[in-house]
Amino acid sequence: MPRPRRRLASTCIGTVTAGLLATGAALATPEKDRPEGSDIAMGAYLDYGPPGVARIPYLSSWLGGRNIRVGHTYLPGDKWAGIEGRVSFLEDWADWRQAEDDRLFVLNVPMQERNEGRVPDYRVAQLIRAGAGGRYDRHFQRLAERLVELGVPDTVIVLGWEMNGVTYTHRCAPDPENWKVYWKRIVTTMRAVPGQEFKFDFAPNRGADAIGWTKCYPGDDVVDVIGMDSYDQGPGRTFDDQITQPYGLQQQVDFAKAHGKPISYPEWGLFRRGDNPEYVRRMLKWIEQHKPLYHTITDYCPHGVWQCKQNPESSKAFRDALTPERPGPVVPTPVVPTPVVPTPVVPTPVVPTPVVPTPQVPTPQAPTPQVPTPQAPTPTVPKPELPTPTPVVPTPAVPTPLVPTPQVPKPEVPAPTPVAPSPQTPLPVTPSPVAPSPLVPSPVTPSPVTPKPEPTPPKPLPQPTPPPVNSRHWCVPLNFGEWLSKLVGKQSVCIKLDFGKESSFWPF
Repeated sequence: MPRPRRRLASTCIGTVTAGLLATGAALATPEKDRPEGSDIAMGAYLDYGPPGVARIPYLSSWLGGRNIRVGHTYLPGDKWAGIEGRVSFLEDWADWRQAEDDRLFVLNVPMQERNEGRVPDYRVAQLIRAGAGGRYDRHFQRLAERLVELGVPDTVIVLGWEMNGVTYTHRCAPDPENWKVYWKRIVTTMRAVPGQEFKFDFAPNRGADAIGWTKCYPGDDVVDVIGMDSYDQGPGRTFDDQITQPYGLQQQVDFAKAHGKPISYPEWGLFRRGDNPEYVRRMLKWIEQHKPLYHTITDYCPHGVWQCKQNPESSKAFRDALTPERPGPVVPTPVVPTPVVPTPVVPTPVVPTPVVPTPQVPTPQAPTPQVPTPQAPTPTVPKPELPTPTPVVPTPAVPTPLVPTPQVPKPEVPAPTPVAPSPQTPLPVTPSPVAPSPLVPSPVTPSPVTPKPEPTPPKPLPQPTPPPVNSRHWCVPLNFGEWLSKLVGKQSVCIKLDFGKESSFWPF
């Protein structure tokens, strides 16, 4: 891009400084789209000479104390003396660079004098061929010696920037092949100077412009960084177009990766579309995503966001994105020692406990009433007569018959009402009769008497007649085994219970 007319170093810096102080150094409130944790070297082109150096700390203050690590300026391309570095402002930039080890000094170097003189293509082609033949080598040797002498041998040199465009005399399109030869001669000449540690940045315009910039690439051996100048202008209407277009941002990233080189953005900023905060946010996010070696925004109108006041929305987007978050001050909690107060030891008085005699209260004796125990009559249970069996059988194991125990109902007797005797006058207590529970003895089942067997064969016995249901005659069958049952037949033991006709109950 064309640069503004250069101002002399004698410009009133005091007036500029006062204006910068009035710009406002208040910290910006961070937003969600802030790139977090970015340590990418950033800067801005603020002026080519001493004012540019003086403005850096004010830009840092405007960004909430952000570290400005990149100082960026240009050598004048009107005469070879300027291209050789015979300008006083290089000393100011050298002093700034040497103040901190992590700083970068970026210097744009023209490849031809009358670099912005609108030289026609045929004449540009002649100058390119002269340079490829070595005619201008001595100018670049003197520049390298000057930078080493000033103590900035690691300067990043943006040589012949925007070579794919139509603006500068060092453009590539009139003779691309000889242009690449010319670039190689300049790099080889400067690297031959003892003590140099230069990095050469190949930085075309975004887009095809006059020629696809890959056709001007001079080779990996003479390029250290692949940069790109990308302003908010065509080709492309949106930022996505700027990414995907031929020779756009994505192709730069891919090309650099394929050649094993870092990328950079020496120039970027607003232009044809005015105040466009969306472009600023998207460009900063792209930078954060792809981690270039450095980036510097062009900060003068119409491109800038700090010194140029015609882009307030973009200025806010830039400031919000790059102002570092700072935690609030940590106020230490004062430690107040707790005083230790000794506890006085107070002796406890010993009070003797008086002995109080316990009075003896006589316990009155209450007479215990005598309640006679009623006698319950014992019922007489007749002994049952068992018939004597006549068959001759061997002595079998006789099971004990189960005889139910008769249940005798208890007569209901009204409960006596106790009367509490007075301790002074004992009253007679009339005992209430208590009906005793009748004791009913369990009937005794006598063991059957088995006679001794006789040699006389047994006679068939009459079968016992089963007693009627609910009678007092009980019979229990006897089992002697299979072979004895065949000899003696089926036998049973019968019991007859008789309580007499006057008995008032029957247990079944």
